Amino acid sequence: MRNFTSVNDICDLKKALEEAFEIKADRYKYCDLGKNKTLMMVFFNSSLRTRLSTQKAALNLGMNVIVLDINQGAWKLETERGVIMDGDKPEHILEAIPVMGSYCDVIGVRSFARFENKADDYNEVILNQFIKYSGRPVFSMEAATRHPLQSFADLITIEEHKTKARPKVVLTWAPHPKALPQAVPNSFAEWMNATDYEFVITHPKGYELDPAFVGNARVEYDQMKAFEGADFVYAKNWAAYTGDNYGKVLSTDREWTVSDRQMAVTNNAYFMHCLPVRRNMIVTDDVIESERSLVIPEAANREISATVVLKNILEGLK
Repeated sequence: MRNFTSVNDICDLKKALEEAFEIKADRYKYCDLGKNKTLMMVFFNSSLRTRLSTQKAALNLGMNVIVLDINQGAWKLETERGVIMDGDKPEHILEAIPVMGSYCDVIGVRSFARFENKADDYNEVILNQFIKYSGRPVFSMEAATRHPLQSFADLITIEEHKTKARPKVVLTWAPHPKALPQAVPNSFAEWMNATDYEFVITHPKGYELDPAFVGNARVEYDQMKAFEGADFVYAKNWAAYTGDNYGKVLSTDREWTVSDRQMAVTNNAYFMHCLPVRRNMIVTDDVIESERSLVIPEAANREISATVVLKNILEGLK
């Protein structure tokens, strides 16, 4: 593996899951693989789980780690070509990227959708600049359109807890006071479509995702109907994608908050969310604190997904 930005970069999903469970049984089995190798983690946006889990994964593999927070511990970076740089950004990303690459062996990048230009977001301009100009393997720690390390951890979690070969998995929109990117739902849908699970997406009208990510999923606008018989419920907010509404909040309807009412029609489903979560907006206290909540095991599996990805990238360097 050279770069990791989506499920498409994993050649064999079954083999990747086998590696995940192997590593979970012995996190330090490959502790010499990253000896004298350096990971640089570049954050354009805030992080808790991604920062900690990815750094821990690198340490599991014996790597050195450098963490860089753009706009906090570094110069503000201009990202557009052709701009007269007479403002508050003294350095251009096209010089900064190859400099970063000269100090490390692998680069992880976290850069959210800006909701300023849909084409720039969905063309992954910043992530692809790192891939093009760094000269190093690059992996996504969440980009504008996908969060593959999270989705891989989600899949590991479902595989650990499923009780039948083909569980029913429901991705549900839930209300939020701010506009959030489509990266997590896009990515989750993409990974679920790579399995043979029964997969359903439910959301209010106006919140349709990019069809390229929806894939073969069944879209259901009636949340209660979607939840019927579900084995896993994955809640997440996202802003509108389509047309002139891109990046906008169209609804904060609390009827979509995941509560005991919805969970009662499931097959005693597990509840999932990537965190951080706004309680009693996305999900009620009772549901997230129930014994069927997987949000903590799911977060813990972020270390495992990151370790598998870094292991495969390091093996590609030899």
